[in-house]
Amino acid sequence: MLTLNPTAEQRSKKAEILELYETMEKRIADSDSALLHVLRNAAIARFIEEGLPGTKDEEWRFTSLAGLYSQQFKLADPSVTLKKTATNKLLSFPHMHRVVCFDGVVQLACSSLQELPRGCTVTSLTDALARMPDKVEMALDRQAHVQGSVFAALNTAFLHDGVFIHLGHECVVEQPIHLVFVESGAGHMSFPRIVVWAERHSQATIIESHQSMANDPVFCSTVSEFTLAEEAQLDHYRLNIAGDASLHFASQHVKQARGSRFRSHAFTLGGSLVRNDLYAQLTAENCETTMNGLYKAEGSRIVDNHTMIDHAMPHCNSHEVYKGIISDKGKGVFNGKIFVRQDAQKTDAKQTNQTLLLSADATIDTKPQLEIFADDVKCTHGATVGQLDAEMLFYLKSRGIDPEEAQSILTYAFANDIISRVEVPALREWLESRFLEQERLV
Repeated sequence: MLTLNPTAEQRSKKAEILELYETMEKRIADSDSALLHVLRNAAIARFIEEGLPGTKDEEWRFTSLAGLYSQQFKLADPSVTLKKTATNKLLSFPHMHRVVCFDGVVQLACSSLQELPRGCTVTSLTDALARMPDKVEMALDRQAHVQGSVFAALNTAFLHDGVFIHLGHECVVEQPIHLVFVESGAGHMSFPRIVVWAERHSQATIIESHQSMANDPVFCSTVSEFTLAEEAQLDHYRLNIAGDASLHFASQHVKQARGSRFRSHAFTLGGSLVRNDLYAQLTAENCETTMNGLYKAEGSRIVDNHTMIDHAMPHCNSHEVYKGIISDKGKGVFNGKIFVRQDAQKTDAKQTNQTLLLSADATIDTKPQLEIFADDVKCTHGATVGQLDAEMLFYLKSRGIDPEEAQSILTYAFANDIISRVEVPALREWLESRFLEQERLV
């Protein structure tokens, strides 16, 4: 979307980013792969044409990017590696394959990928380009360049490394694959990339977590691309626990073939400004897509969730539930669209957005949407916004429970509806513990 009449701040930030791009190009000119060179050139051309968005743009009218325009960022040095001793401070779960990325660059020395099943490849994008360029070319930037926002284009323009996962035919990965993305802070820009290609009848669970080493300002634009072949099954968990000064823009793209199943669970618990874009294309019959989301916005945090499920073919199902907990002067945005094309008969699609406002200054802009061009479908959508149930609060207080504790109990119950859907025990227990601690129930 072309930004019309950009402001002086937008023009200044655009010039700053272009200068950083030129610096990067000079630095990697001799070591760049031909594929990345072509993709980057196309992406920066798109950024030059479109520019940065503002509140005059329809997709951004509820979300101010003032926090981005007021900060000056610099490129992280990709040659700087993460010390292995520092990994003790990173989120970790037992009995999982683990890949650590520092400022978007895979740190294989800090990762643990022993005993991957036959047919499963988990490696850096740089390594994959050297060893299996044909497989990378089949999946990299096949969706993001078409559907993605200008921030997805920026990710491709600055693309240097990332995580590449290939699941071969009938490959089943029993243990979850945990992708740990850590940002150094110090005003750095980071562009993490995830590319997943799941072939026929393959199965895996991927956990993607983002956190900061310091509470310094950081700009992070991340892109995840998932390509699912026939009957492939992929569960994806996204956990944002970045620092309070983090500006985080996430763009996720899913393309599903016949009979495939994709389940997304997004937990946004950190960052000062967070934008999550999630697109799913159901391109063949009998696909199933699930999108569950839970986010918190306290203080003056802004969390903006945009989702789109594109039903292109018949006999596909999608189920979406997003919940927000907003307090203090926090702000939430939800824009969810279900698009049912003319050929997508027998579609069954449900979308729900529920928001809990815990203060007089908390705000939410919610816009659930249905665009239906088929006549034999079952589609529902709805949004509810409100405070805690007064009768339930009264009931708990009448049983001798402190008013603050009563509020915490009901808030936790609201969140636990999404947390309980997590099928990875270690992650579910971690989320339960974090929410219980935040609500001071332990």
